[in-house]
Amino acid sequence: MKTIILYESFFGNTRLIAEAIGKSLDYDNDVQVLNVSEVIWNNIPKTELLIVGSATRGFRPCPATKLFLKSIPPNGLKEIKVAAFDTRISLPEIESKALRLMVKTGGYAAKHIVKALTEKGGYLIIPGEGFLVKSEKGPLVEGELVRAANWAEQIVK
Repeated sequence: MKTIILYESFFGNTRLIAEAIGKSLDYDNDVQVLNVSEVIWNNIPKTELLIVGSATRGFRPCPATKLFLKSIPPNGLKEIKVAAFDTRISLPEIESKALRLMVKTGGYAAKHIVKALTEKGGYLIIPGEGFLVKSEKGPLVEGELVRAANWAEQIVK
């Protein structure tokens, strides 16, 4: 299956997750892992599966990811399978009660990516997923790369 994985990463954690997903899918698929800031919609090759991931910033995807998603024309993802992920700090790890409440209300990037992909006609094949970092800059919580690979394997089942 022709697969493109787009990611946006500030500190390298989201890139590591995207690469783990790509490696997991690579054995039987044509997979490209690309930084979303280096591509534009019109230059994306025809694909059967599009996976988009972003670090969570202000309860939403990062700026380049939002810009890319906005650039997809209406029904531009028709007949394309889609999935989404983000990197995030675990809710219990957030010390500030006020910030925890804001995160509960605003959510994380994956849900916003899923919404954008499906509104553009994409067929969601697995719920959006969040992968955990220990702090804003990381590193990833132990075991998250394995969990990302396992999540990817569920995509192709």
